[in-house]
Amino acid sequence: MQIGGIRLGACAALAALAVFGTGLSAPAHAHPAPAAARAGWTAPTVTGVPGTAGSAVPARLTGADRLTGADGLAGAVARPVADRAAPAITGKAAYLFDAATGTAYFGKQAGRRLPVASLTKVMTAYVVLRQASLDAVVRIDASDVRHARANDATSAGLRAGERLTVRDLLYGVMLPSGADASHALARVYGPGAARFTARMNAAARALGLSLTRYANPDGLPEPGGGYSTAIDQAKLARVALNDPVLRTIASTRRHVVRASKLHRAHTWTNSNKLLGKTPGALGVKTGYTRAAGYCLSFAADRDGRLLIGVVLGESSSDRRFRSADRLLDWAAGQAAEPPDLGAGVVRNL
Repeated sequence: MQIGGIRLGACAALAALAVFGTGLSAPAHAHPAPAAARAGWTAPTVTGVPGTAGSAVPARLTGADRLTGADGLAGAVARPVADRAAPAITGKAAYLFDAATGTAYFGKQAGRRLPVASLTKVMTAYVVLRQASLDAVVRIDASDVRHARANDATSAGLRAGERLTVRDLLYGVMLPSGADASHALARVYGPGAARFTARMNAAARALGLSLTRYANPDGLPEPGGGYSTAIDQAKLARVALNDPVLRTIASTRRHVVRASKLHRAHTWTNSNKLLGKTPGALGVKTGYTRAAGYCLSFAADRDGRLLIGVVLGESSSDRRFRSADRLLDWAAGQAAEPPDLGAGVVRNL
């Protein structure tokens, strides 16, 4: 089974980061892009990222150590964090950075290729938004319902014959992590899962997610399946948070679809337990499969700083949320301290 989750207030620093213009067509819902976005963005080569090899390496990148590149990650040099130790994260991989500055605060196996379960659906929603009208109506097919049931996947409770807008189906994808909803959208906007998955991989390449490969639109396991990394999923989360529609959808704690002549009533609750509990939590997405373990892409606004992180391969659902809480609290404390420009370089990771 798989599960999913965001809430985001306006963040001027992130808006300035429309640098993730992708070369893909603009979403149907988009307003004219700011000048920075129109200028385009060249994906940096992500090398030497803190925490990509070995155990957890807390990294504080400051001053001249934040090298060029839209995300400030290429050729990063780690500096020591002297005030307090980084939290112990038991998941297989983790990463956390400041979306505005590119400062990487924590990395554990951040470049390791791993299955990411329903974090995949962030890309599914992103691709749909780049070609579909939010008010377009999609008819639910029996195959959509059967897909979720046959794979024992989480669903949005859809029934064959219902007709829902793309907007509502995106809520069904992001909040309850409905495999039926993602299958319906891929079937229509691929058309078909194979073509839609090809679109997802093209988008990943355009966004510079060089260590990401999608095998399907929902992250369900299959032979030779997809993979990504903590750092690639963190970068994708920043892209998602920069899209106002996706930001609004994924940040919603509860979405109600009232019954109409086209469909029955639906109530979808966000599976992200950070929302409403963790200070400044902005969500992003949860995921689970037996192969991937419990995964979480998360973000929070702390004192005007947008912190974005990913935890992959945790052993329990609650532990991924505790890990995210600890990382956010720890990184917020590091961000509050003035940069230690005199600290010696620990290692060039």
